[in-house]
Amino acid sequence: MEKHRIFIVEDDRKIAQLLADTLRKYQYDIAIIEDFDQVTEECLAFDPHLILLDINLPSYDGYYWCRQLRIHTTCPILFISARSGDMDQVFALENGGDDFITKPFHYEIVLAKIRSHLRRSFGEYAPSQSERTIKRGKMCLFIERMELHLNDEVVPLQKKECVILELLMEASPKVVSRESLLEELWDDQSFVDENTLNVNMTRVRKKLADYNVLSTIETVRGAGYRFIPAAEEL
Repeated sequence: MEKHRIFIVEDDRKIAQLLADTLRKYQYDIAIIEDFDQVTEECLAFDPHLILLDINLPSYDGYYWCRQLRIHTTCPILFISARSGDMDQVFALENGGDDFITKPFHYEIVLAKIRSHLRRSFGEYAPSQSERTIKRGKMCLFIERMELHLNDEVVPLQKKECVILELLMEASPKVVSRESLLEELWDDQSFVDENTLNVNMTRVRKKLADYNVLSTIETVRGAGYRFIPAAEEL
């Protein structure tokens, strides 16, 4: 059976090491952050099932890193912090966290919360639904993985790139309006600059071109966008 991987982002090396040593006793695979300017990169390289994240960190705080990580992963993120105010816990949850543990803590509580979140995400309480995919000819979009597969090529996608392709491929050959795309991509459209969608669409087109995907995204003036599969990829 695969060990669950836990990534620890904590600048107190003593606390981080004690956490790691304790969790390893329960057969978890542990990695501790090395470079606090490379939190996202180190985390994605380790591909954790769960993240323990402090708030007070060098350079950027845990709220910032939680937002960055949420672009790439839906795994449980548990904040561990000496801050105990109600608003600290509110900010943690509103910035993408799943739980909040106050220092000093009992290791039994940390372990119980880790087990609970892993059960809900990957164990007996996890949803039993199959992986969501959209197929168009030889192309397959793996939504949870944020990957587009074409023949033997795998195109990695950012979150917004994946959402755009999901909407366009699902609707193809119909046009998807700009309003529909904005509504799915951003919660509050009133604060989104008109060019923001254009920039994101350009990125998706460039990503497809970089990986030699021949299918295109057509701009339908005054209406929106349409996904056009290439004949060679049908």
